[in-house]
Amino acid sequence: MTSGDPAALVVVDTNVLLAATDRSRDAHRAATDLLDTDRRRLALTPQIVREYLAVATRPLDANGFGLEPSDAVGNVEQILDDMELLSEGVTSTRLLMELLAGHPTAGKQVHDANVVAVALAHHADVIVTDNPRHFTRFTALIAIEGLAEPTR
Repeated sequence: MTSGDPAALVVVDTNVLLAATDRSRDAHRAATDLLDTDRRRLALTPQIVREYLAVATRPLDANGFGLEPSDAVGNVEQILDDMELLSEGVTSTRLLMELLAGHPTAGKQVHDANVVAVALAHHADVIVTDNPRHFTRFTALIAIEGLAEPTR
C-alpha cells in the first residue's frame, strides 16, 4: 500500500520503530507497512534515535531487545537510509520552552513535547505514533496520526 502526499514531512515516533523491529508486537505489520510503503517524507529526530537505541540495547529482562550496540546502530543506519534526520537546535529548544509554558507538560512528557518542538521547527505536517494519547495536548499545533489509522 502506497499512500500520502510525497511532499508531506512526517515524524515517525520511537514506538513505530520499536514495533517494526519487534515481530511480536501487535503493531509490527502496521509499522513495517508504514516504513516500507508510505510515500511521504519520513523523518526522525535525534531524541527518537536515542530512545530507540536505549530500548534496543536494554536487556530482555528489563523490557528491552537485548541487541548488541553495533546491531542496534546498524538498524538505525538502515532506517536512516530511507528517512531524514531532523536536527535539534536553538529554534526547537525555544519552541520546546514555549510548549512547556503553554501546555501542561511535566516529567517524561517533556520528551514528547521535544518531539513536537523539533517537528514544528522543521515544519513537519504530522507525527505518526502508536501512542496518540501522548501527543493529545499538541493536536492544535500539529496533526497526530495513530499508527493503525488507515488514512495515510
